[in-house]
Amino acid sequence: MSNSYFNAETFAFLSDLAVNNNRDWFALHKQRYEETVRTPALRFISDIATELPAISPHFPAVPKKMGGSLMRVYRDTRFSRDKRPYKTNIGIQFRHELGRDVHAPGFYLHIAPDECFVGVGIWRPDAGALAKIRDAIVEGGDSWIAARDDKQFRSRFQLDGERLTNPPRGYSKDHPLIEDLKWKDFIAIADLKKSDAMGDRLLPRVLEDFDAGTPLMRFLSKALGLRY
Repeated sequence: MSNSYFNAETFAFLSDLAVNNNRDWFALHKQRYEETVRTPALRFISDIATELPAISPHFPAVPKKMGGSLMRVYRDTRFSRDKRPYKTNIGIQFRHELGRDVHAPGFYLHIAPDECFVGVGIWRPDAGALAKIRDAIVEGGDSWIAARDDKQFRSRFQLDGERLTNPPRGYSKDHPLIEDLKWKDFIAIADLKKSDAMGDRLLPRVLEDFDAGTPLMRFLSKALGLRY
């Protein structure tokens, strides 16, 4: 029996949805979504739930159709010019147990026809959280450098996200870590081949990446006063 989760049908559905991103088409193809996206994604989440605590017990995997680790297929279009109603990727996030939303430290898996990757870190932290992280870098520069330059971490991940053009207010432009302090996101990305996303080793591969992401995740959790 195959241990794979996603397959060519998954990517075909996501590609078709990108071309037909409207409610009528989605309603007609809801069963395809269930069979090729939601059901295998929930199975992946259920299977990883018993493994994640070995990396950290504070990032639960919740295999629920709504309100769990599988991110909604419905886009929030309220404040966007882009009114397409559906996301054309699979987003799976295991955020910290105290996190209220996606803007919390977490582990992430992204599956899309044009890009697959594993992510760790915190995306778009609010102003308070961002200040705590920057202050932790200033006050514990050696700890930040040790996490950022950890050999296993760097062998798999690249720091990514948006950064300021100028130094953030309140921090010296001459600080030796000023380029790191400019980050607006503190995330790292490990590229994933589509063949790996469809393969039998997706679960162990993702767990290996999550484990390698521990130095960044531990630093961020400590900076935010969270247990890791």
